Amino acid sequence: MLPKQREVEVPLLEVLVALGGEGRPSDIYPLVTQKFPQIRHEDLLKTLPSGGNRWTNRIQWARQTLVTKGEMDSPGHGIWRITEKGCQRLGQVTAGKPQAPMVSFTELYEEYEASFRSRLLDILQGLSPTQFEQFAQRLLRAYGFVDMKVTQRSRDGGIDGYGKLRLGLATMNVAFQCKRWQGNVGRPEVDKFRGAIQGEFEQGVFFTTSDFTPEARDASLKKGAVPIILLNGESIVNLMIEKGLGVERLPLYIYYERPRDFAEDEEI
Repeated sequence: MLPKQREVEVPLLEVLVALGGEGRPSDIYPLVTQKFPQIRHEDLLKTLPSGGNRWTNRIQWARQTLVTKGEMDSPGHGIWRITEKGCQRLGQVTAGKPQAPMVSFTELYEEYEASFRSRLLDILQGLSPTQFEQFAQRLLRAYGFVDMKVTQRSRDGGIDGYGKLRLGLATMNVAFQCKRWQGNVGRPEVDKFRGAIQGEFEQGVFFTTSDFTPEARDASLKKGAVPIILLNGESIVNLMIEKGLGVERLPLYIYYERPRDFAEDEEI
């Protein structure tokens, strides 16, 4: 799990001192990462809904908080620098008198969102196989699929459900498979699903509450074969939030002051 934003502040200042007081983000990111050996490789690959990297975004927000506190500044474009105040904070930490970190609203929201997503995944993992198949049917409907049906378990032939996806004036026949597993789904399961739908469906969607192995991901899209869309637990939760399935969204607002609006008008 990634460190909280406030936990990144002091390590970030320490990295700047090690770099001689300033540095570029591309040099800073890996050094800050080294300060947290508990971070896993998969943690570093996590992205935000906007597509940006979640870990580097967290470092950037820690930097913004430090700038607000006066402990960092930017002497030039693309340069991060520790200030005298930042050095004083490190001195206090070294002396055993750490300052109480200020928790930003953004950090609290990130922590809440991560906890909420984890709770949604726990709910999905608690569904019975039949309930998970019915949920997958509703999710595909919310995404725009039509005529969705769940097959009878005794006659599914490796297919848990099927329907159609509208593409303009045409439709595409699509089948789906669900695996409520704890371990990662491997390539044999993907190949087996593709074999079950080959010749009758133009696309397959594979749901799992866990994840897929790299071999399964490589096999999902093969030239000349029916494409299989892989949706792991994280992807399913993202779609739930995007489509409002099982989720209600309450808009929140963050306000920042704009100092330039308080400045005197420039002379013309």
